Amino acid sequence: MLQLTEEEMKVGTEKMKFTIHRDQFVQSVQHVSKAISPRTTIPVLTGIKIEASFDGVTLTGSDSDISIESFIPKEDEELQLVDIEVPGSIVLPARVFAEIVKKLPESTIEVIVSDQMTTTLKSGSSVFNLNGLDPEEYPRLPEIEEENVFKLPTDLLKNIIRQTVFAVSTVETRPILTGVNWSIEDGRLTCTATDSHRLAMRYAKVETNTAGLSFSNVVIPGKSLNELNKILDDQDEWIDIIVTDNQILFKAKNLLFFSRLLDGNYPATKNMIPTQSKTGVTLDTKKFLQAIERALLLSRDGKNNVVNLKTMENGNLEITSVTPEVGKVTEDVTCLEFTGEELRISFNGKNIIDALRVIDSTEVKIDFTGAMSPFVLKPQEHDYMLHLFSPVRTY
Repeated sequence: MLQLTEEEMKVGTEKMKFTIHRDQFVQSVQHVSKAISPRTTIPVLTGIKIEASFDGVTLTGSDSDISIESFIPKEDEELQLVDIEVPGSIVLPARVFAEIVKKLPESTIEVIVSDQMTTTLKSGSSVFNLNGLDPEEYPRLPEIEEENVFKLPTDLLKNIIRQTVFAVSTVETRPILTGVNWSIEDGRLTCTATDSHRLAMRYAKVETNTAGLSFSNVVIPGKSLNELNKILDDQDEWIDIIVTDNQILFKAKNLLFFSRLLDGNYPATKNMIPTQSKTGVTLDTKKFLQAIERALLLSRDGKNNVVNLKTMENGNLEITSVTPEVGKVTEDVTCLEFTGEELRISFNGKNIIDALRVIDSTEVKIDFTGAMSPFVLKPQEHDYMLHLFSPVRTY
């Protein structure tokens, strides 16, 4: 009678077995964890799906709005990252699993899944046993037809997100405004965010293999863009972006990031931007930013962010902010250039600060069309961005 050794018996019951480079594993786990919501009502979505093939290991996290897939290849630039003995898959509880791999002591981790979906993690003298979930229950990632495809460099995509997403609405009463609207026409991408009091608009040239690619109502949740920005490396790489009716996919090296798009029609914001101006001022960005920051020092708990601005006879600006129970602050701001009529206007200072922090220009131009009309703030050093603000009534 054939006798099996203990090791041979083990191999027969193992559903998955591999050894992996710890740092790569930790990074991928952290990436896909960003898609997982602790509030999900679907138990399997509280976990990370791990799939081992002879090419490498794929990790997936999803909350059904965002799905992130991270691939760790068997080898990268001749460095062996993964050694696969038995291919297979498992779903492990994300929160505890992420904490464990981060704290394991050695540079490699061995992962073994047995018949009952019990998963053993070994690293040096540490051994953890976790109860896994059935990977067959894990939802499949969306199948996306690669028709509407364009490319952006990673650093440009990160800048676009940084320079628009801060202006989305945080109020769910108009869900469409919690996202950033992307549109493409004639090879130019326009990204727009507004909360109905302020608007940020950013333009960028795109590369595409799709002749005449154009779309106008692709609204990406601000939450999705914030999470994407966190996991994109500042590397000199191109990101493929694929748009469908209800999904957008960002494809980087060894990373897929899917996001649901928001339903509904985004407001026609281009018509809101004034083309005429009655008063124009050019200012030093940093000095203007610091003056408004000081003007808001007296505002209590950020509740009173109103800043008053008036033009002075010497061509400069006077900025004031009053908090009745605390006091008043007055600032004189030197204009580099001043044209047009005298003006008094009040606005939300915090909104101006947010814009000045992302504008990436040493000088800014502000065009006013009257005390109760929206005004435009633009960088002087480039023309791919603008910000629009509604004034505040103070009487």
